[in-house]
Amino acid sequence: MQNVTQQTHNTSPYDTLLTKSLSAADYVSTHDAMLARTLERIALKKEQGLRTPDELWIVDHNDVYTLGQAGKEEHILQRTDTPIIKTDRGGQVTWHGHGQLVVYWLFDLDSIGWSVRNLVSHAEQAIEDVVNNCLQNSSSSISDNISAHARRDAPGVYLYADTDTDAQAQNTSLDDKIMLGKIASLGFKIKHGFSYHGIALNINCDLSAFNAINPCGYAGMQMLRLADFLTIQKEPEVQTAQHIHNSLSYEQVTQKLIDNIAKRHAGLIELRAIAPK
Repeated sequence: MQNVTQQTHNTSPYDTLLTKSLSAADYVSTHDAMLARTLERIALKKEQGLRTPDELWIVDHNDVYTLGQAGKEEHILQRTDTPIIKTDRGGQVTWHGHGQLVVYWLFDLDSIGWSVRNLVSHAEQAIEDVVNNCLQNSSSSISDNISAHARRDAPGVYLYADTDTDAQAQNTSLDDKIMLGKIASLGFKIKHGFSYHGIALNINCDLSAFNAINPCGYAGMQMLRLADFLTIQKEPEVQTAQHIHNSLSYEQVTQKLIDNIAKRHAGLIELRAIAPK
């Protein structure tokens, strides 16, 4: 059963950003709808000169493995009951499922003045901002000296541990940190200047699904989730007041990320300089 809700946010006097939430979403029908909407927007712009609102689709997928356009099946290590779908995004093989936050970016890049590199960097930096905010405000000692960073050599966002516990350690080079693993993946498709597909952030999903693949084509890549570094709220009926006070919910993390992306779309958050390789 797929549930859909949508809402329009005014991000500036001149722009609107439509958000759409889908729960228990099957991959093929969601992808087909996303592609159809993108093609419709392209046609409206080319044929009528109309600029349509950009969209964020916030998706809770049913379990699925997806293989990117140039994906190699050799990265699928074990066949399970989970469907394997070939798709048209960039990148290799990954998993989507419950407890993982997927956000699809249906943006008209030319209209907002973004290059493809800008899109990727905004996506990575939005995830960095939100994950680091969650870690820094956590009451759990597990998150001490842990920070999220993108890498120039491998798309996505990774968690690192500081080898130096000094307060300035956050500003040290990644060469001086220990990489723990990957917490978020990304893969986009660009068609006539319009983007679709997007990002996947592991919040409180079951990571064992990644054991059947080389995630994103990297053999031995350790996948991580936010719930292993801070408390993610349990189901309402088993919560306590103390538990709620010291935790975040899946929905709160989602809202933090959507707010950050919306501000970037409106030009209110600028890109940080990208460190050299």
